[in-house]
Amino acid sequence: MSEQHSDRRRFKRIAFDARTELSQNGQRWSVQLLDLSLKGLLIQRPESWSGDASQPFAADVHLNNEAEIRMDVQLAHDDHGQLGFVCLNIGLESIEHLRRLVELNLGDPEELERELGALIEA
Repeated sequence: MSEQHSDRRRFKRIAFDARTELSQNGQRWSVQLLDLSLKGLLIQRPESWSGDASQPFAADVHLNNEAEIRMDVQLAHDDHGQLGFVCLNIGLESIEHLRRLVELNLGDPEELERELGALIEA
């Protein structure tokens, strides 16, 4: 297994549906979230897509009226109508929400600790 392939497998993707917005330089897109991980997110490319892949984006995943995950992301790939983003920066409150979400969906605290360890090493 290649190093890049094994690195991708360190982070389990969580299929998750939540109101999600992507923004860049004053533009804003409401997008369909396909999945989320400790390392980034995957969305369905919106029809009105005109984002600049060379610049970072802000992603807002609204969990409920009071909680959201906000991260700065970079476009990693654009394949088959899907856009994959890698997380560049995430605040403490957002990482706590994301950690809890991943923990609930993995159902295995040891797996969560392995993923958090891999995130710190990256």
